[in-house]
Amino acid sequence: MAPWQQPFVTFYAFLVGAVIGSFLNVVIHRVPRRLSIVRPGSACPGCSQAIRWYDNIPMISWLILRARCRSCGQPISMRDPLVEVAAALMAAAAVHRWGLSVLSIEVVVFSWVSLALALIDLEHQLLPDVMTYPSIAFGLVASWLGGFTTILYSVLGAVVGALLPITVILLYRWLRGEEGMGWGDVKYLAAIGAVVGVRDCVWVLVMAAVAGALVGGVLWASGRGSGKTALPFGTFLAASVIAWLYLPEAWRMAIRMIGQPGY
Repeated sequence: MAPWQQPFVTFYAFLVGAVIGSFLNVVIHRVPRRLSIVRPGSACPGCSQAIRWYDNIPMISWLILRARCRSCGQPISMRDPLVEVAAALMAAAAVHRWGLSVLSIEVVVFSWVSLALALIDLEHQLLPDVMTYPSIAFGLVASWLGGFTTILYSVLGAVVGALLPITVILLYRWLRGEEGMGWGDVKYLAAIGAVVGVRDCVWVLVMAAVAGALVGGVLWASGRGSGKTALPFGTFLAASVIAWLYLPEAWRMAIRMIGQPGY
């Protein structure tokens, strides 16, 4: 790609990402409710009126409509444009950094899926199989084609990514007689391992655990939670893997050095 083409390609990626973000809003709303993401078309959840194409332009329509349905006036969640902006920025950042490559496609597609999973788990405490299982296969195939990690590390990452939470679940059940994590976390962490590889998968898990502990501590200290408050761990995993994928390589290398002999 010629240098003069880079800004145009990046901007085009931003536009495509915004459109995908609009679709992700459909996925986030319908998949946990086991509804088709294809039919019917987008409609207002309040009045069921089909949304016209000019009221469905990513980010822009929400501003023009002043966050309300044109037909019934029901408020439109601010989450919708935020998801669109996030998806657009993910696409633009990946293309700007890695160009049009297997790596950039892998990073942005998995980041889009992770964004949707984060919000689904936050709202429903659920990581749908229809999204996690294909993500494992996607990570393996992308790695084979020359993505974020090698195919060997991808396979090992998927295996270790599944075994780590399974171990936590079994130990927690043995010690306390209840589930410490959901089985959706097992499949999602396997997908994360398939994308980033075995070593980075462990660091993503550590980051998610620290973030979860901090949020849990804040909730407990503020009186809005207790030691038994269920937290959407998939949300923390998603935020951590997205952050890891977009971190500068020098930062990732520095983190990987932690714990190595002689550090």
